[in-house]
Amino acid sequence: MELIATLATVFVAFLHFYIMYIEMFLWDTPKGMKIFGLKPDFAKASKVMAANQGLYNGFLAVGLLWGLWLGDGGAHVTIFFLLCVGVAGVYGAITSSKKILFIQGLPAMIALIAVLLAR
Repeated sequence: MELIATLATVFVAFLHFYIMYIEMFLWDTPKGMKIFGLKPDFAKASKVMAANQGLYNGFLAVGLLWGLWLGDGGAHVTIFFLLCVGVAGVYGAITSSKKILFIQGLPAMIALIAVLLAR
């Protein structure tokens, strides 16, 4: 179970690095606009806000990897950051798009369950 917990957590971390990359560098490109369903005017106007949002996703990813790097002593750190991602997924589903729950929230909750079962 520990291997599954680690792999699931790494998946969530790299998913958030990818989200960070899209939000910070691709937001107003055709690919970024397609991924997020944006119109060019909105993408251009919200580019700085999206980059800031991307930075936060990067912090979540680093926090998850930090928890794993700490080993057994980092379980609480990993749990905290997985909960943060899960809450962000729920909030995003309520306020923005239901698909955020499945793209962001569900992987975090699966990883969280795996981490808790591995303890």
